[in-house]
Amino acid sequence: MPTIVSHGRAGLSTTRNILILGGTTEASALARLLTERGERATLSYAGRVDSPRPQPVPVRIGGFGGAEGLADHLRVQGVTHLVDATHPFAATMSANAVTAARMAGVAHVALTRPAWRATAGDRWTHVPDLAAAIAALDGPARRIMLALGRMHADAFAAQPQHFYLLRFVDQPATPPALLHYHLVIDRGPFDVVSDMHLMQAHGIDLILSKNAGGTGARAKLIAARNLGLPVLMIDRPALLDRLELHDPRAVLHWIDHGADRGV
Repeated sequence: MPTIVSHGRAGLSTTRNILILGGTTEASALARLLTERGERATLSYAGRVDSPRPQPVPVRIGGFGGAEGLADHLRVQGVTHLVDATHPFAATMSANAVTAARMAGVAHVALTRPAWRATAGDRWTHVPDLAAAIAALDGPARRIMLALGRMHADAFAAQPQHFYLLRFVDQPATPPALLHYHLVIDRGPFDVVSDMHLMQAHGIDLILSKNAGGTGARAKLIAARNLGLPVLMIDRPALLDRLELHDPRAVLHWIDHGADRGV
């Protein structure tokens, strides 16, 4: 069952009731802005991080039970505005948000990060998904910074010849299913100099990353460019058509002026 954790003060009573599907820095920034305006809002986490940062609005942790479950939640809780500020690779949750908003007749928008784009000096190779990334690692042993978080690390046991440098937010309950690895427990945002030192300390010769976008995790890509290291980049999944905004303040304007229920 989902849990509710209250941090800070709840928003003042208004006719609007905003549900933020969170897990990103953009979601937290939006929660702060809504609190400053006295809006009624709740931030929902899927529950993959053991110790999420305190938030100024009530926090809900746990799933909804698919699109229908989310639609029921929107109706029962009287949600008027649904903001999908999940990770760009949370494709299932984002698809459920689109469908649930239409089912419940609730205004819906996605708060997303623009995708990263290679610039001069970058050595990127693009792959469409996780399976293609694993297949691309077939070959001689390398020293790889696996910048994917803990959710997908075990899948790389299929390529056991490599050394993997891992960086997780929380200590995992069980060790990663990898033969050769080093685990760093740390929480971003990270800076370029520290990431360069980390890569050099472990002799990294390849960075594997999802195209998450944003600024908080970009340091590793700039560090790779500065060190002349190649990057294997997993492209974003295709998503259903939806309105996308890239700035929390733009979401405030949408709430005030542009929200069209069911669209």
